[in-house]
Amino acid sequence: MIKAVIFDMDGVLIDSEPMYLKIEWEFAKTKNPDVKYEELFPMVGATKQDAWTVMERAIHNGQTWQELRMEFKSKVDLFTNTDYTKVFRSEAREILKWLEERGYKMAVASSTQLEVVERVMRDNQIDRYFEAMVSGDQFTMSKPDPEIYHYTAAKLGVKEEECLVVEDSNVGILAAHRAGMKVAALYDSRFLFDQHLADYHIRDLRETADILTKLNDSAERKGGI
Repeated sequence: MIKAVIFDMDGVLIDSEPMYLKIEWEFAKTKNPDVKYEELFPMVGATKQDAWTVMERAIHNGQTWQELRMEFKSKVDLFTNTDYTKVFRSEAREILKWLEERGYKMAVASSTQLEVVERVMRDNQIDRYFEAMVSGDQFTMSKPDPEIYHYTAAKLGVKEEECLVVEDSNVGILAAHRAGMKVAALYDSRFLFDQHLADYHIRDLRETADILTKLNDSAERKGGI
């Protein structure tokens, strides 16, 4: 029986990825004007090293990914001046309320820095719904390593098989799958994500309610409570 729902943040609760990618593309073009937006698609949802290795290959100017990332961070404040209410998925509030009313435990497990995660939740007035907010920065290995999901399940006091994860990117889906959790992939046609490992595919966060209803109805019929 599913007792907890864990949400990724970027691309799931907020549609932030196109905004971030545009800023990264603008930086890339200062290094190589021929870099195409599409060349940076693999950066979305990737680990820091994988993402900036994509940037390194696209720019191809002799700088390492570490040098490029350090320069970018020295020049661009990606988070401070961002209005996260403009990229918030409004349907998220509806499904969070539905989950709360039915007693589901909820958490956010994001690769983004914890202070940004907490700010996004506060700015959109949804922080009260979550028993745990977890950042990939807390761990040695990032997604697709499953450590973040094992840790989040423990924080919620549930078993991995009692969790449904809502993700969008390749690495996030793989991390949740490796953790032994059910995965619902939020469809996104823009970045060519490989979502084949997901157990369910949704186009709207509110579809999570149907998944949970079917899963738990089935568990009840099998005496799985």
